[in-house]
Amino acid sequence: MLNAQSITCVRGDRLLFQDLSLQLNPGEACQIQGGNGVGKTTLLRILCGLSLPESGEVFWNAAPIREDPEKFQSDLIYIGHSNGIKLDLTPKENLAFALTLHSGTTDVSIDEALDRVGLSGSQHLLCRVLSAGQRRRVAIARLYLSRAPLWVLDEPLGTIDAAGVKAIENVIETHLGQGGMTVFTTHQPLHLKQAVIHTVQWSH
Repeated sequence: MLNAQSITCVRGDRLLFQDLSLQLNPGEACQIQGGNGVGKTTLLRILCGLSLPESGEVFWNAAPIREDPEKFQSDLIYIGHSNGIKLDLTPKENLAFALTLHSGTTDVSIDEALDRVGLSGSQHLLCRVLSAGQRRRVAIARLYLSRAPLWVLDEPLGTIDAAGVKAIENVIETHLGQGGMTVFTTHQPLHLKQAVIHTVQWSH
């Protein structure tokens, strides 16, 4: 279970949000909504332990994430705006490296994951020669290989075409159906038919 209690964030002299709380149980998703610049990405980074709040605490399975950050990171997949891929590696090499960061096995091979995101013909090209949409697909392919219970996704549909959007919706629904949890932001509609979706929204 993910639980954020009374999170306040200040950047410079600007208050982004104050006393924000959320709770996410297995099988549930949470959509973070708000206009540009309100701090959605900052909140996701706080939930991942990548940034510190001004006040408040984030808990994972009832324990503060700061107490055992390595264990928390092994239970987490975070896909941010930057994709988190190495441009001098191929898609296949990037996914092989990603697998070393998380324990557990998966029923899907790297080749199958790349095929599901439409990159089977590009798996041996360096990521630096791929388009922005293809690089995003490399990052999304990590989800097919992940047994991490918590997925945090910042605009996962960005630069993705309609077929890719449907594939992302399906993999998230499968993850939730297996008891996983997902926190996400998106400017595009994300249709999750069977999911329990909470919404956190604020504005300045």
